[in-house]
Amino acid sequence: MPKPLAAERRALDIAFGMTSGYVLDFTDRTMSEWFEEGFGIDIQSGAYDTSGTSKAKRLRAFIEAEDGQTVGAVLRALWSYAEGMRDRRIEPPAEADAAAVFAFIERIERAEARPRMDALERFKPDETLDELVAAIQRDIAADKPAPALDRLHLYCMKKFAHLLDERSIPYDRTEPLHSRVGKYVKTLERERELRRITVRMLKSAIGIFDDLNDVRNNGSFAHDNDLVDAAEARFIFDAVSAILRFVKSVDTARFGT
Repeated sequence: MPKPLAAERRALDIAFGMTSGYVLDFTDRTMSEWFEEGFGIDIQSGAYDTSGTSKAKRLRAFIEAEDGQTVGAVLRALWSYAEGMRDRRIEPPAEADAAAVFAFIERIERAEARPRMDALERFKPDETLDELVAAIQRDIAADKPAPALDRLHLYCMKKFAHLLDERSIPYDRTEPLHSRVGKYVKTLERERELRRITVRMLKSAIGIFDDLNDVRNNGSFAHDNDLVDAAEARFIFDAVSAILRFVKSVDTARFGT
């Protein structure tokens, strides 16, 4: 998860009364109860005492350790809690500090919504492959999953061609993506003893890659198309990535270093 910038750390400290090691009006006990009852989180866990055991240091460690959606939900709830005690215990933060707090929350929540990139690897020395993966990374970092789908399709074409080449399985270079995936799935069934549910999911994946052909042709920059909606594009990207992630896990020995 992205870490808070210096101005955001300062704003968080001010907003939640953390400048002296405290957090609002919490005691150790009430802070533990608030996190446990509201979010099922053990804030006293050793995972959050990496910088010290004060309440403020635990909260800062939590912010840096957990995923954006969880941290965003906690900070929004803390803000609501703080609003109820502004007049009694702490001064309201300046407008700029309040804006910085919510800018940070929105930034981490938005970053968490972006598709994961760990399924896309440079599986062999290839300058074109390097640029292809880099281009996908740029699109995802810019929160533009729809333009990335065309390049994701090309990545999959290269990936499954590589997997077939490594096994000396013949294929026609004009074969569509789902045909290459089908040949790989049949080979994987012969190579490994897979559970029935895994085989069923892999065979379903052939259809997913067939549909990715259609998305590439009719919903990406590959042609003069209207782009897929961003939320749907993220869903498609994540679904394809999940399949690639499984392939990576069972075929590690055949991926380059």
